[in-house]
Amino acid sequence: MRKVKITEALKEGKILISDGAWGTFLQARGLKPGQCPEYWCLERPDEVFLVAKSYIDAGADMIETNSFGGSRFKLAHYGLAEKTFEINEAAARISRKAAGSDHWVIASVGPTGKMTAMGDVTEEDFYSAFQEQAKALAKGGADAICVETMSALDEATAAIRAARENTQLEVLCTLTFQKTVRGEYRTMMGVSPTDAAKASLEAGAHIVGTNCGNGIEGMIDIVKEIRAAVPDAPILVHANAGLPKNINGRDVFPETPEKMASLVPALIRAGANIIGGCCGTTPDHIRAIKKASG
Repeated sequence: MRKVKITEALKEGKILISDGAWGTFLQARGLKPGQCPEYWCLERPDEVFLVAKSYIDAGADMIETNSFGGSRFKLAHYGLAEKTFEINEAAARISRKAAGSDHWVIASVGPTGKMTAMGDVTEEDFYSAFQEQAKALAKGGADAICVETMSALDEATAAIRAARENTQLEVLCTLTFQKTVRGEYRTMMGVSPTDAAKASLEAGAHIVGTNCGNGIEGMIDIVKEIRAAVPDAPILVHANAGLPKNINGRDVFPETPEKMASLVPALIRAGANIIGGCCGTTPDHIRAIKKASG
């Protein structure tokens, strides 16, 4: 592993490059609808390794793990709740192997699909689930925990606290925003980029930002708002390859590597410090983003 933390490396002023999509990549490698992506960490680890390694080869400074839906709540849907720790530890070990000693592993922790507002769970339930996941990812060799694609602050902050209080890892947190009819950006639960960034930092996150829901063009205004709200915090962006279009029953992400790369300078000027991809992005997208970042 690197001898410095991600936040320390960012102090040098360099733009760091993250990886791209995992779910759509795994689907391209044969993951069928209804299958559990995370179970491939145990069932088909070589395929998961190839996804991780492809992003390292494309120039990413850091890669995620195949653990986005790795909480006990999510895995229970597949009858795999009792394998939660094993799956997450394996996910981190696979990415650790691909990353080697000179790249970071930012282990993915996604939403549980539960909401306190609906009475499904309590914040303590969130904390317990994320605690289990974070400990396993740390044991597997992750350098950081990337809490991502969140929409509710109680869930996001529970994940941050669980990672901070039960591991020694850095914590990144991104929420997903959509543009409202009033031209503002909000999560599905009505959270603004300003409130998300401030709450994430208060809960203990080291790096804040946004992922999914937008191509790079849509991310620019979101990053500007976050930067204005938290002038000194590092900002991570994982943008989609545009918004999906359904063609012949299949979601297609329209933005080419060249299109995404052309907007990277504007995203950097807005305040982004780490740039990678989300849905629809490929190693070719990451390679182009790397080149455009200077």
